Amino acid sequence: MSEYLNHAEILNRCEKINQNYEVDPAFFDSIIDELLDSDFDTEEVILKGFKRLLKEVDFEIDRMEQHAGMKPNCFIGCAFCCYFPIIITKMEAKMMLKEIEHFPKDRKQKIYQHWERYFAEHQTKLDTALNIDFNEEDAKLTYKQLDLPCPMLDPETNTCMAYEIRPIPCRTYLNYANPKVCAENHMPKEPFSYEFLYDYYMGAMNEIMQALYENGEELFVDYPSDVWSQDYLPAWLKRRNEEGDEAL
Repeated sequence: MSEYLNHAEILNRCEKINQNYEVDPAFFDSIIDELLDSDFDTEEVILKGFKRLLKEVDFEIDRMEQHAGMKPNCFIGCAFCCYFPIIITKMEAKMMLKEIEHFPKDRKQKIYQHWERYFAEHQTKLDTALNIDFNEEDAKLTYKQLDLPCPMLDPETNTCMAYEIRPIPCRTYLNYANPKVCAENHMPKEPFSYEFLYDYYMGAMNEIMQALYENGEELFVDYPSDVWSQDYLPAWLKRRNEEGDEAL
């Protein structure tokens, strides 16, 4: 057997997941219940929920991979998917930025300094990319062809500067075939997306926010409007870089 799965084998194993595997929402529900019953302050509940629910998506993917007998061939320094458009809500952007604020000083400053260089260096490409309507059918390919790296990609190491809080699209796009398919194609057919897990993550995050909101807690998120406001990740970070946190 080849070290890598081919496209047909990947489709067959993914069909096995579709037919025989059911996501258990109890894993997500338990996080909600535990945090809402905790003594953590409001910000801690939100940020712990944010990180734990993202991690639960990773665990769920791992359970599905074990069920289907698949193992991703993505590796540290392979950053081809870091050139895809990443679309997140304003709520997610605020949670990411709030979490980065809690990073150690040196790590935080490295990110902020990188953004200063990034938005200056890529201004022309960004102007084009951020004007692409992400609802259009060919938006992903058009964006990818710009060869614009994610603002969280460290150009020195080719790794994510905020890996533990990377958004759902970054977690759910995985390659089980030869890694060269990502190097040789803008839109390779082999990688598989678990993006459907976004609904479980966002549903749980929304439950936490709604409970806190209805309890009259002071949130750093404008709920519920921030849940429905979407844009490219670079767009949110560009606003913060130009105008500060208050821009969001």
